[in-house]
Amino acid sequence: MEYSHTDAELIQQPIGYWSWAAYKAVVNRTRAALAEIGTTQPQWWTLAQVARADTPKTRAEISRLLRNYLDTGPETMEAEIDATITRGWTVQTADGLLALTPEGSAFYEKAAALQSDLWTERHAGISDEEYLTTMKVLQRFIHNTGGRAWHH
Repeated sequence: MEYSHTDAELIQQPIGYWSWAAYKAVVNRTRAALAEIGTTQPQWWTLAQVARADTPKTRAEISRLLRNYLDTGPETMEAEIDATITRGWTVQTADGLLALTPEGSAFYEKAAALQSDLWTERHAGISDEEYLTTMKVLQRFIHNTGGRAWHH
């Protein structure tokens, strides 16, 4: 890969711009790929939360967790959860628990395979060590600027 600047010049580049550009590239690629299989990123998040839960989660729990992802917001997240129900991928029980339907399980597997392919695409030529360093550096930038990430 050819980089935009020399190492000495890269050290002087603004992290705000480059982290924004990386965000846009990753999110746009992910959303376009998910759209090709007929879903949205928030619908994927919902399916993943339901499919991967050790114990069933309520709609309210999932909505609270996901509404802050990429500034989605509560109204959008509620509409996206509704879409997974309307599409027949999830059902909501009388006590508010969300569960995958057989169709939802099949679609989840398809979307999970796509997400795995996207992970491989994004990480091409990047070692685990480099990725770990990047994650730690980004979290340090958040800490140093008084920011808060979703997990705080």
